[in-house]
Amino acid sequence: MASDPHDIGDHGPTLRWHPFLRQWVGIAAHRQDRPQMPENWCPFCPGSGRVPDNYEVLIYPNDFPAFSEDAPPFVPQPDFYCETGARGQCDVVLYSPNHKLLPSELPVDHWAKVAHLWAHRTKELKSRPEVQYVAVFENTGVAIGVTMPHPHGQIYAFPFHPPLPQAEFESMQAYSAAHDGECMTCMLLKRELADGRRIIGGNDSFVAFVPFWGRFPTEVQIWARRHAGDLNDLAAEEQQKLAAMISLVRRKYDNLYGFPMPLMMLVRQSPAKTPAPWFHFRVDFLPIQRSPKKLKYLAAVESGTGTFLNDTRPEAQAEILRNTLPRA
Repeated sequence: MASDPHDIGDHGPTLRWHPFLRQWVGIAAHRQDRPQMPENWCPFCPGSGRVPDNYEVLIYPNDFPAFSEDAPPFVPQPDFYCETGARGQCDVVLYSPNHKLLPSELPVDHWAKVAHLWAHRTKELKSRPEVQYVAVFENTGVAIGVTMPHPHGQIYAFPFHPPLPQAEFESMQAYSAAHDGECMTCMLLKRELADGRRIIGGNDSFVAFVPFWGRFPTEVQIWARRHAGDLNDLAAEEQQKLAAMISLVRRKYDNLYGFPMPLMMLVRQSPAKTPAPWFHFRVDFLPIQRSPKKLKYLAAVESGTGTFLNDTRPEAQAEILRNTLPRA
């Protein structure tokens, strides 16, 4: 722990303790210098000198990491003015060498290669002693703040459990403890399948639906039918089925309003070190387009109180998505 907030701030990304919310805030001032995409050059394209001349999917070290393996170690001793090292890892996952290819245009077999890379990197990062949680995610669209349009996602290795995953871990663990080890997600999946109103698609291994409690317009979650904790618990055939569901959801989104949907995608996995038989793997999609011409902004109520206001009704949005043909 550094009691003086200026002790380690010049040595790379750091973390500061928020004493009111009791959570860590990343301080990474070097990220302010992230460039906008140059008009005639992309570091992720073959021939740039930054990536191989031939690749299908690729891990690329983030040039502006919020967590770094070279940062001072994370020492979780919260105090009013505590700053500690943000030791971890930030990767960019390049989905394709084709600069103009939308994620919704990736073939299912190619999404399977992405999922396999996610799984391989998750296993590597979870094995590191400092890593407590691996977040696989994607930001898509200028409205989200993306500066590089080349199709890509990211993987962050955290030295702690971030607040939202931690809250979910506690809820799942508490339910399991109170119900003889039953999985809360498995129970809710049975209810969703029996109800059917919010289901938008599925296959032998996964179900996609608009959650009853959705916070974002046309939010979708993909749940594994079989109880599994992370990507490495999925068989090769299941990874292929996951790829098919990701492709379906992305193609429906991009056909919903006739243009690529700005969204966030998150792969929800079990913690890296804590045994978690109660955790159930899923993928979340958080789109911010609430109508053809309106965005969902996280303004004062959402950002300041943490209470989301959804301008759409999940059941109605599920029906719309069910009836939306996937983009060809």
